[in-house]
Amino acid sequence: MFIDGYYMILVLPCIIFALIAQSMVKSRFAAYSKVATIRSITGAEAARKILDANHLTNIAIERVAGNLTDHYDPSKNVIRLSDGVYSSSSVAAVGVAAHETGHAVQHAEGYVPIKWRTALVPIANIGSSLSVPLIIIGFVLMRLQSALGEFGLMAAWAGVALFGLAVLFQLVTLPCEFDASRRAINALSNSGCLDEREVPMVKSVLGAAALTYIAAAATSIAQLLRFILIIGGRRRD
Repeated sequence: MFIDGYYMILVLPCIIFALIAQSMVKSRFAAYSKVATIRSITGAEAARKILDANHLTNIAIERVAGNLTDHYDPSKNVIRLSDGVYSSSSVAAVGVAAHETGHAVQHAEGYVPIKWRTALVPIANIGSSLSVPLIIIGFVLMRLQSALGEFGLMAAWAGVALFGLAVLFQLVTLPCEFDASRRAINALSNSGCLDEREVPMVKSVLGAAALTYIAAAATSIAQLLRFILIIGGRRRD
């Protein structure tokens, strides 16, 4: 929105952390995409095997364009795997595919954090789209020495509240992602999709991916704190 002391101290370090995490994901995925699984199982085959083992034969697996665009769509009961995962028999591809099956199993079992996350999606979308415009409008109006100034203060705090909902969504996402990775590693170990020597490689890929979610949450929290400090400071002025 604009650069200030709070941004430099609170937000910028988190952004740098996020960039490092994204770089780690890309580099580890690229590295382990070159390592073929001993059993030559593809990402789609591994996902199907894990789903069937959990009695989730109703969930389809589709190919989707893009790089690392893999996701589980609970509304359509489908796991979509990117081009680099669907037909690849690399360790990285199998690990990413297994992670997405972890989300499918979460929904099937009624995992509580995934229920909270699903419920927060529409609210978080509203918060993400309206919070910053409200805060900006509030800052502009707060400069006016009139009733509009008080209205601006209320608008700014309303924007902060909406932004807080988006932050809450980020926080609820963390246990969902960590648990999906845990389920993926256990499933790959128990199903025989991977050799035990390949499991640490999957942990490395999924561990780097987890850092991106931590960085995103940290950045959101830092931004929220920054907004609170700025508005609080202007109110005192």
